[in-house]
Amino acid sequence: MNLSRKKFLGAALAAIGAGLMPALSWAQTKIADVTYPNEVTVGGQKLQLNGAGMRFRFGFKGYTAALYTPNKVTKNEDVIKPTLAKRIHMVAQRDLKGDELGKWFSRGIEDNMTKEEFSKIVNGVIRMGNIFAEGKQFNKGESIIVDLVPGTGLITNFRGKQQGEPIKEPEFAENFFKIWFGRKPADEALRVALLGGQSSANTNIN
Repeated sequence: MNLSRKKFLGAALAAIGAGLMPALSWAQTKIADVTYPNEVTVGGQKLQLNGAGMRFRFGFKGYTAALYTPNKVTKNEDVIKPTLAKRIHMVAQRDLKGDELGKWFSRGIEDNMTKEEFSKIVNGVIRMGNIFAEGKQFNKGESIIVDLVPGTGLITNFRGKQQGEPIKEPEFAENFFKIWFGRKPADEALRVALLGGQSSANTNIN
């Protein structure tokens, strides 16, 4: 192969590579050191990344989170519908005790309900708390994935497998997502980020 042909092939390969780079970057989204795919499959249905951000607690990083939905949603009430398939994928940004995480979620649910409403889903809250307590500790970098599959229920996965049976009560599924999308979200900046907006939860994160 002569030198001019080698140069031509080299330039062509470089151009092809450059052309692929934007497509590859579009296939994922990065928050801090966590890379989330822009598409996942839940219960046989393709979901797209709706938004992602960082959960801060008392000024410290807690976990990154990404919300996946069938179509773009921008309102709380659209996310919490129990008929909407969805996924929230969290990755610990520091070591977290399982029972502590369970208490965060329980408090987040309780903050968005009346006592009477909460009493109706308390069994689901206890089951969810037990799932995380049995996880003992989540080390930095570990993933926790919670899927809502309509007709099946709320499914929790970590360490590569499903944890327990799905929580089937639609009332619990709806109120679980109020942790982030209720009238008193756990983190307002993260709520905005998960709904696809720009906030301190997904910009200027060190």
